[in-house]
Amino acid sequence: MSFRGYEAVIGIEVHVQLKTASKMFCADATEFEAGDNENTSPVSVGMPGTLPVVNKKAIEFSIKTGLALGCEIRKKSVFARKNYFYPDLPKGYQISQFDLPLCENGKISFKVDGVEKTISITRAHMEEDAGKSNHSGEYTLINLNRAGMPLLEIVSGPDMRTPAEAAEYGRTIRQIVRYLDVCDGNLEEGSMRCDCNVSVMKEGSTKFGTKVEIKNINSFRFVEKAVEFEIDRQIDLVERGEKILQETRLWDPDKNKTFSMRTKEDAQDYRYFPDPDLLPVTVTDAMIAKFRSELPELPLARAKRFVSAHGLPEYDALVLTSEKELADFYEATTKVCNNHKASSNWIMTELLRELNQANKEISQSPITPEMLGRLIGFIDEGKISGKIAKAVFAEMWVSGKDPDTVIKEKNLVQISDAGAVEKIIDEVLAANAQQVADYRGGRTKLFGFFVGAVMKASKGQANPDVVNKVLLEKLKG
Repeated sequence: MSFRGYEAVIGIEVHVQLKTASKMFCADATEFEAGDNENTSPVSVGMPGTLPVVNKKAIEFSIKTGLALGCEIRKKSVFARKNYFYPDLPKGYQISQFDLPLCENGKISFKVDGVEKTISITRAHMEEDAGKSNHSGEYTLINLNRAGMPLLEIVSGPDMRTPAEAAEYGRTIRQIVRYLDVCDGNLEEGSMRCDCNVSVMKEGSTKFGTKVEIKNINSFRFVEKAVEFEIDRQIDLVERGEKILQETRLWDPDKNKTFSMRTKEDAQDYRYFPDPDLLPVTVTDAMIAKFRSELPELPLARAKRFVSAHGLPEYDALVLTSEKELADFYEATTKVCNNHKASSNWIMTELLRELNQANKEISQSPITPEMLGRLIGFIDEGKISGKIAKAVFAEMWVSGKDPDTVIKEKNLVQISDAGAVEKIIDEVLAANAQQVADYRGGRTKLFGFFVGAVMKASKGQANPDVVNKVLLEKLKG
């Protein structure tokens, strides 16, 4: 895409906080709600003489994620010390991986405006998080609860060209790690953070411009806005003949702009060297095969199956696979009623509407897949109409009762017996003799009036197909 005659080049580093019970190199707890500096120990606060011990579960989660991203898993990866001095990093260095990362050379695919995009994954490496600095006036308070949290940093290639692609890439990474259950993907709590690298070059050029990093963006909507602003800012600088600085910037969502944080360090500034306290991580073929066998069907593949095997529109399939639990709910529902499109429609309209209004997750739904599947089955069998089904659904949501119970208690069984329907129609026609005469005189549009009157008289329980058939016969005279 051209931006005022320029092309944007975008790469993203996604920091995924792994869902382990303890930190990367010590036994400190990882719960978010802990009090300030409660989840600390001599290791995480960098006391002299302490030694790190690698979290096995973090390695396993990292390998699974790498495989899901299509990465090659390095048989021998090495932890390194990344040296820099900030108050929230009490050791004076961060344990990370440098030239020998665990995962490399992967790719993921996703759709933007109906077009499938494939983005390369350069590497995914393990590291520990730093603490958090809270600035207040002249003072800065340090909370080290986050120090040592296990992270997997997923680094894309410079393959994205639009803000929309950047945002959708981030959403796709979140989908994948949530499908794997290795990260909760909670951006507000910092479980996922995005650093966007943005540069611009003249359209048609092959030489990338100076890269600027926008750090710690905590929403995909802000990713799109921040990248869009940065593209415009850099083009303005180039057009004025000014130099673009290689720097780190922060996004201010209130002012809708980025601002400078610090000049960007290069790898040599960090003085990487292998951590002498940690042995290399060794991964065997058997381990890789085991973790590969445990991978779930991933979002895009599942969406494609819903389209090809279930006949769903692509839009439905992408919505239903946006969360693993939602896709599981859909599949369990359609297994009961064997009606793919109806299952999709009821989940995407009625169920998601109620969940959104109640601010609930799909796992908190009072209506189970079994209940919804039976409700759809009753419609298909002609036991109830679609209109009655909506009333039954509303009662199921409030009471948690199954559709059989609601239909029985409310006496909502659809009237399909032609004799019973004929009796109701006779009463309606007798009460509306003038309208009958007008219909027979040529005002055939009154047919809708009679249908409505019959449905009202039957309290919505008459089978519409039977009503139409019997009513047409009666009105012939």
